Amino acid sequence: MTLNMLFFTITIHQKQMTEEEIRHQQIIEEIMEENRRKQLSAVRFL
Repeated sequence: MTLNMLFFTITIHQKQMTEEEIRHQQIIEEIMEENRRKQLSAVRFL
């Protein structure tokens, strides 16, 4: 019986975000939080 195996390593480095990317991410998080609040208030009235 022959057992052939391949071993390799994957290294992941975290990408450094630019000021523009950071601001864009903040805007997305704000919109998502606003949508969560709207969904919760809609469920309360049902």
